[in-house]
Amino acid sequence: MKSAFDAAAIRARAEVAISVALEAGREAARFRRDSNPGTLAVENKGLQDFVTIADRKTEQAIRDGLLSHFPGDTFMGEESGGRSGEGGTWVVDPIDGTTNYIRGFRHWAVSIAFVAGGKVEIGVVYDATEDKIFHAVRGGGAFKDGIPVHAAATADPANALVILGHSRKTSFDDHLALSKRLHERGMDYRRTGAAAIDLVRVAEGAADLYYERHLNAWDMLAGALIAEEAGAIVAMPGVDRLLADGGPVIAHSPGLTGEFAFILDIEGL
Repeated sequence: MKSAFDAAAIRARAEVAISVALEAGREAARFRRDSNPGTLAVENKGLQDFVTIADRKTEQAIRDGLLSHFPGDTFMGEESGGRSGEGGTWVVDPIDGTTNYIRGFRHWAVSIAFVAGGKVEIGVVYDATEDKIFHAVRGGGAFKDGIPVHAAATADPANALVILGHSRKTSFDDHLALSKRLHERGMDYRRTGAAAIDLVRVAEGAADLYYERHLNAWDMLAGALIAEEAGAIVAMPGVDRLLADGGPVIAHSPGLTGEFAFILDIEGL
């Protein structure tokens, strides 16, 4: 399916999304600091109330910021739901890495993707660790605060750093087996808890692989496009399937394709 949006329309949306993500991300960071959830009661309800407020406030600000400029677009958010439309759809995770956010571990993100014609056309990720914006427009490369970024040139698995996500919807035994296999190949690995950030780490060459067996579309679409435009090899199901059901994603530096081919076989990608 061909997108109904020309290059100028996509570029206009990208510029607004960058501005909205930066403002929303900084406001979420301020809310976290000012609320000081460390002083809240430790019961789950107190923390959950805090993060629900933060998520909803951030998502509403993103929705308002995007749709005030492009009222004909549709919106799908982690908090408010929604469906993809016939034209273009914004797919948003207002705070990706909510547990990190609650605890003050600054490995969290704002993730905004724009989907049209069955493809991700725009990806924008606010990186709270550095107060930076990553973005990509399909076919135009990937950028961090306007500076091009590129996937790593790593070819030796002994020099590789990989990031593995894990969803409770999938087998933890499989996750451990994969970790063991990569460890035996000499690779160092991490699990950090925010898919959007993990994908942009591959995009900027700080990591050589990100893989998770199940994510929702709003967790992965923006980061996956940024990684792909940075030269990483990215595989995931089709956008329509991801919007409906979620699924796996793998992004890795091109020099290690042979090392990670078995993951593609596992997922049938």
